[in-house]
Formats: sequence, C-alpha cells, structure tokens
Amino acid sequence: MTIKYEWRGDFDNTALNALHAEGFGHPVPQTDWRKRVERHSLGWVCAWEDGSLIGFVNVAWDGGVHAFILDTVVAQQRQRSGVGGALVAAAAQGARAAKCHWLHVDFEEHLRSFYFDACGFEETTAGLIAL
Repeated sequence: MTIKYEWRGDFDNTALNALHAEGFGHPVPQTDWRKRVERHSLGWVCAWEDGSLIGFVNVAWDGGVHAFILDTVVAQQRQRSGVGGALVAAAAQGARAAKCHWLHVDFEEHLRSFYFDACGFEETTAGLIAL
C-alpha cells in the first residue's frame, strides 16, 4: 500500500481529532485543527493511506528562521513502520523551502530514540518553564 505525504494537506477536523486521541491516548477532543494551523503554523504534513489519515505533524514557526515540530502522531497500526520519520522529513523539507534555518522539537523521554536516531535531530541545551 502506498502512503501519500502532503505538505499543508487538506484534512477533516473529525479525522484528525480521532487520530490525535488514538495516538495520545485521550478522549476524542473537538479541536478546530484547521483554524489552529491556519492561524499559527508554517505548515503541516498529513500522511494518507487508502484515503484514511494515518499520520500528522504540525510545524509552528516564529515568522523567521525557527520552525517547531508539534503534535507528531501516527495511527497505532502504522507506528514503527517509518511513517513518523517520513512525516518529520517532509516537515523539515517544508520548513527548509520556507527558508527556515532551524527545526526544533521537544518530546517526552520515551521518544528520544525516535527523534534523535530515526529523525536525525541533535541534542542541544534548551530551557523550559512548565506553566
């Protein structure tokens, strides 16, 4: 089966809310993702298989040279199959095409090998304030 990756792909809020709930293990929200990404994002990548949304990553930015990976999610049946890495690679390509110089990500410890090994991020010193 062929997986199609789309930069700034068209998606349905219902499908993305269901994917997000499945991927992050929470109840299905009623988030207006379309409004959110159109207002705050440089772009996003959708992964499609047989017409179904199986992956998504959001690329927020500062309006300049910094882009930020958020909400990377892959359907459970396609996890550990390369879909997540391909999503991040497409996100990096989109950010590069927009003339960004840096792509940032933060993550929980259990995702360390995914972002460093599978996606090629490098460890840096960073700071965080929990709000």
